[in-house]
Amino acid sequence: MTNQVEDRRGSKALMFGSTTETVSRTRRPGRAESRREQVLTTKVGLHIPAGLAFEEWERAGRQLSGLLNSSSWWLGDWLIFGKDQYADRYERGIRAAGLQYQTLRNYAWVSRRFELHRRRPALSFQHHAELASLPVDEQEVWLDRAEQMKWNTKQLRNAIRAEREGAAQPVGTEAATRRLAVPDNRLQWWHKAAAHSGTELGEWVMATLDAAANQVLNEDDNPQLPLE
Repeated sequence: MTNQVEDRRGSKALMFGSTTETVSRTRRPGRAESRREQVLTTKVGLHIPAGLAFEEWERAGRQLSGLLNSSSWWLGDWLIFGKDQYADRYERGIRAAGLQYQTLRNYAWVSRRFELHRRRPALSFQHHAELASLPVDEQEVWLDRAEQMKWNTKQLRNAIRAEREGAAQPVGTEAATRRLAVPDNRLQWWHKAAAHSGTELGEWVMATLDAAANQVLNEDDNPQLPLE
């Protein structure tokens, strides 16, 4: 929970979780001492006390990250409401708020593509933005995968690209390949392994299979050539 306080210059700041929450059991710190142990946000930056405990610094980062992610949804929904309710005046509201219209349009586009009940709190706004152009059923599939595999946005992007490239790969008449029936959970596992290796799924599969083949063939005293 955050509280607003006034700093010496009279500007408001938000007070993040404090170490005084634990030490106050033995003694109640004064107002000035309590604020020295807080991370404060101002319009121009953060005020971080020199002796801040790691746990409090980490907690502040989580809260800031949550605010940043949520603000994209908030601004997108704000613009959608303004366009729907005040079609003749909403641009004036944007100017008065000092916001960039193009940025708001991007937020609003993603927000329109995902109704409130379809947004995944465990995933960032950018996860949703990566999927906004897809049909709804495909969005749900990728949201499920990203949530289950705990992908970051880059891993999600790479997984989508790898699947598209695999689906678009032409099958030659001289060297036709057989399709393997791979369970979905196994495919997700491979996607995760490839992402952790920093490679595309196809490259990772080829490298892994080549390594396995080399190990087997090197252990064979009389390796046989593949049949033509």
